[in-house]
Amino acid sequence: MNLAIVIVSYNARADLERCLETLMAAPPRHEHEIVVVDNASTDGSAALVRSRWPALRLIERTMNGGFSAANNDGMRAARGDAILLLNSDTLVPAGAIDALAGRLAADPSAAIAGPRLIDADGRAELSFGPMIAPLAELRQKVLLSLYRRGVGPVVRYVEAATRRERYVDWVSGAALLVRRADAEAVGLLDERFFLYTEDVDFCAAVRARGGRVLFTPAAEIVHLRGRSRASAAGVAEAAYRRSHLAFYEKHHPRWAPLLKLYLKLKPPIRTD
Repeated sequence: MNLAIVIVSYNARADLERCLETLMAAPPRHEHEIVVVDNASTDGSAALVRSRWPALRLIERTMNGGFSAANNDGMRAARGDAILLLNSDTLVPAGAIDALAGRLAADPSAAIAGPRLIDADGRAELSFGPMIAPLAELRQKVLLSLYRRGVGPVVRYVEAATRRERYVDWVSGAALLVRRADAEAVGLLDERFFLYTEDVDFCAAVRARGGRVLFTPAAEIVHLRGRSRASAAGVAEAAYRRSHLAFYEKHHPRWAPLLKLYLKLKPPIRTD
């Protein structure tokens, strides 16, 4: 399997550097290329890539058009027959990408595969789930809240759940491997989602064509989760609200007016 690794970065120079260092320290055995898409960063991220890794393909966007648009630029430029969308705030252990590619290659019915994600302390991330809908979303949020609080039975449940390979409705876009043919068949990522929920929507589009989404713990990747947006939390929250509403308008239009009312009643977001 010929792989393309697409990494989108926005003002995350330190994260991007660490991510690329792990890839260079233990590169995948599969034939591969790395495409870095800089989303109009102002922190010298592009200059870092040019100076330290001049052989990498670097796409420098002149404006931040969103995470989906940047990933789409990377996918269009990439040459692999399978594409790994990889967050800049990840660390990739030796063998992880090969293991993920191996599981996708071994399952002709799977169009997408996602690895087990863990944080810097080794705690599992619930990086897959059911299709976003009101009840499923409420369940997922309650589960995550209890997990973060360290509630024993929930911690044990999440640990067990993330140790079992299964077909799911979606896997996290922090590390998502997709066959190029399937990505192109659905028109790549929907660019109405500037940030957040684009992975769930993308998986839904692929599933609608009969492709399956595989979660596999055979591969494990560290996700440092959100460091690139820590300095702009208000902006990220605003983007989440817009994407969340866009998702409901697309997939659950009857619920969209209620969600819009709920968002209006929430406290205003500070973006300064």
